[in-house]
Amino acid sequence: MATDAEKIVTEFCNAWPRKNVEELLGFFTDDAVYHNIPLEPAKGKEAIKAVINTFLPMAKSLHFKVLKTAGAGNVVFNERIDVFDLGNGKTISLPVAGVFEITGSKISAWRDYFDMAMYTRQMQ
Repeated sequence: MATDAEKIVTEFCNAWPRKNVEELLGFFTDDAVYHNIPLEPAKGKEAIKAVINTFLPMAKSLHFKVLKTAGAGNVVFNERIDVFDLGNGKTISLPVAGVFEITGSKISAWRDYFDMAMYTRQMQ
């Protein structure tokens, strides 16, 4: 049975195909930190919004295919494939390990671990 923290992360991952930045930001605490590990962390909702807006608009569609989820208290791990349809027959499929920390009913920290070189190769 999924914990409350796992349910929040699942709802968050399921929200991405709607591509609604404001909806996505609603999952975060005001002081949340989003860190794509190869890059600098984004601190606070405005910084998170800026990072999301670097990749969300370019995608015709975006889907987080969650393969596995595990939780321990307020920490949730997921293994997933992030699939970006860029249009014109170009698709990026990026394996990701995500770590989420939940405070109350919001995401206070989100760290994604992935291979930047794999992402870059697929962007070409």
